[in-house]
This record gives sequence, C-alpha cells and structure tokens, in this order.
Amino acid sequence: MLSQIQGLHHVTSLASGAQRNNAFFTRTLGLRRVKKTVNFDRPDVYHLYYGDEIGTPGTVMTYFPFPNATRRTPGSGEVSTTAFSVPKGSLPFWEERLTGRTPSLREGRFGEARLRFDGPDRDDLTLVETEDDRTPWTESGIDADTAIRGFHSVELALPDIAPTSELLRFMGYEEAGTDGAVTRFSMPNGNGANFVDLLQSDAPEAGQGAGSVHHVAFAVADRAAQKEVQQALEGEGFQVTEQIDRDYFWAIYFRSPGGVLFEVATGEPGFDRDEERGALGEALKLPDQHAHLRERLDATLEPISD
Repeated sequence: MLSQIQGLHHVTSLASGAQRNNAFFTRTLGLRRVKKTVNFDRPDVYHLYYGDEIGTPGTVMTYFPFPNATRRTPGSGEVSTTAFSVPKGSLPFWEERLTGRTPSLREGRFGEARLRFDGPDRDDLTLVETEDDRTPWTESGIDADTAIRGFHSVELALPDIAPTSELLRFMGYEEAGTDGAVTRFSMPNGNGANFVDLLQSDAPEAGQGAGSVHHVAFAVADRAAQKEVQQALEGEGFQVTEQIDRDYFWAIYFRSPGGVLFEVATGEPGFDRDEERGALGEALKLPDQHAHLRERLDATLEPISD
C-alpha cells in the first residue's frame, strides 16, 4: 500500500468559454485565479487555474475552455461531482448567492449538509459544510466565515465500484462508510481534500464535453515520492506515463479501472515559480515550447476581464 499520496491535488475540467468560466469561479465562487496559461497540447486553448492564495494542492480547480464546445452527457465512467468545503452554517449564504445564477438543491450525505449546483456548463458541483481549518482566499469579497476552503471530495459514477475501491485502498485510502449507493474513501491525515466517493451507477456511459471532468489529480510532496508511486503502480499492472513537467508541478497519468483518468501531481515547484504571489494569474504565461506563439495567442485567445 502506498503512503505518499496526501489527498486530492487538482481537478481539471472542460468548458465552452473562458470569460464566463473565469467570472463564475472568481466572482461567484470567490476563488483566486492563480494561473492563466495554455494547454500544453493545444496552445490555442487556455488553461485556467483557480484556488486559494497560492494554489495549494487540494484547492485548485482548473479548466480547458474550448470555445463553443458541446456540453457533456452525464453518465457512468466519469467524475460525476466535484465538491468544495465551506464552513458550518454557511450554506444559507451560498444558497442566496447562487439564486438566479444557477439551479441549486439542498441535500445530505454522511450526515453532512450539502448544496448541489450547476457550473457555467452544467458542471455538477457541490458545497459541503465541514470543520475545515484551511485558510480561504478572501480578496474576492467573500468573508472568511463563508468562503470556500478547497476541495472536499470528488464523486466517481461507476458501473462497478469494486476495482476502483481496490485501487484506492492501494493508494492509501480507507473505506469510511456507505450512504445509499455511495461508498466513501478517506485519506488519513490528508491535506484537507480527503475524500473520494464512489457512486454505483447503472447509467449509460458518459459523453465528454463542456462541463465534464477531464481528470482528477492526487497530491504527492515531490518528484521522489511521485517516482515511488509510479513504480508501485506499474508493479500492480497499471500503464503509467513518464514524469512530465507541467511548469507548476510534475505529473504522471494512468487510467483507473473504471475508466477515469487519474493523475499524480507534485507540490513543487508551485504557481509562484514565474510570478510574484501578489500578481498570480494576472499575466498570460506560456510554456517555453509555446513562447514563440505569444503574439498570435494574444490576438486570438478570448479576452478575460478581471
């Protein structure tokens, strides 16, 4: 069993427009945009990162906004819900804040109060009331007693949860209970983004599009720990990529048994490697291999107003 994984690192999703996506996550949800860069494989598409003040692992929601992308078809074999942690007693504030902007629904799970709502592309998002001492970003105007702390969990909808359950146990997660069709796995002594919920689902296979989660990333401290995880996963028969430099972290990828793409990402070097902390997310940052495209990208990428 692995001991290097610390919880969630980031969740990366697809969107249909950069400006609308940016406005929702920074203005409505109050997260900080900590990086504005481009997709390594499609430099004509932004890669936008939202999180706490410095993009601490366990807080970062990221998006590839493909202009005019068709929307997802929800189903099985996908990350069906991304949940954020908010303070106890804060859901009435959020319910009022989201009124008129997106449909929302109060619900409960594992004794937690939850507010489920749609993102800009009908992304399936949830706020969960918890005791969470992580420091939120408050410069957006949302007070500390209501602001988002970071991730609470991801939910994976799967036709058979058993193989992914075994993988999570190997990754260091412990089964924490069952509520209806959902089985929860928890990371002991994790980074705050500690839960993975597995939903037993008989739905048809999901169709990826705007609003879909592209992959979910798990956190490790550094490249040495990541290498140990890579070798251990390969020993279990998983096909794992080499360690890839993503500028702000190093990444490895593999496909989980349920079909969801998993990443393991490092906490180093961080989002302040090429910007001062006070200016994170302001300038368009390009990977070295795409630096020669700056003039064209400045002219063709959708403008984002802050």
